[in-house]
Amino acid sequence: MSRPPHRADDHPRPQAGKRVALLLACCIMAALFAALGVWQVQRLSWKLDLIARVEARLQAAPVAAPAAVSAADEYRRVRLEGRFLNDRETLVQAVTELGGGFWVLTPLATDSGTTVLVNRGFVPPERRDPASRAAGLIEGPVAITGLLRLTEPGGGFLRANDPAGNRWFSRDVAAIAAARGLGGAGAPVASYFVDADATPVPGGFPVGGLTVVRFANNHLVYALTWFALAGMCLAAAVFVWRRPAGMRGIPAS
Repeated sequence: MSRPPHRADDHPRPQAGKRVALLLACCIMAALFAALGVWQVQRLSWKLDLIARVEARLQAAPVAAPAAVSAADEYRRVRLEGRFLNDRETLVQAVTELGGGFWVLTPLATDSGTTVLVNRGFVPPERRDPASRAAGLIEGPVAITGLLRLTEPGGGFLRANDPAGNRWFSRDVAAIAAARGLGGAGAPVASYFVDADATPVPGGFPVGGLTVVRFANNHLVYALTWFALAGMCLAAAVFVWRRPAGMRGIPAS
């Protein structure tokens, strides 16, 4: 006896199950991508607010350097008065618009009794020896204006600080203070450092005012990308919903 010919609707239930599973997967992916898009919109709002707050700090008049700081104080313009401890400066590797070289971090014994590390600015490799920029080793009272910066513990990208070898790749305040014997009951060390502004230095070095204030802000692009993917998933769900189960392309058992 011959078997009856196979028809597209011989196995409606397995095909319907696969169709529902595909439809559900499309809806779940659409919801996930939409949630990621909403998250990026929230991140965009946060980033714009951060940029506005930092811009306000950069434009504000300098204030006296605080004793304690939080993340909300970074890039605040501050002023300090005191005397440089030039014999305890530290060179930290740097790459700037002037090329590769070093930041010169010099402790400032402030009139208030606190020691603050001041990033006096950039020097090229041929000026790393203090004797090559003797005119810039200011003695006596000084007044410094600059941007308050948070400490940078741990080192640079894939390069750990080596205090014993006097090799520094980040401005780690606590580690530098310990290596230079700073601090104590009489002169505590501030937990932050200050980037000096572009006020000219005798002899021309170090060169201050090279702080780069830039925030990556690609959140709108990311949000549009996630929303576009969500729309594609919804379009796929509509296609699956409207396509007859027996049509070509719907898998059969």
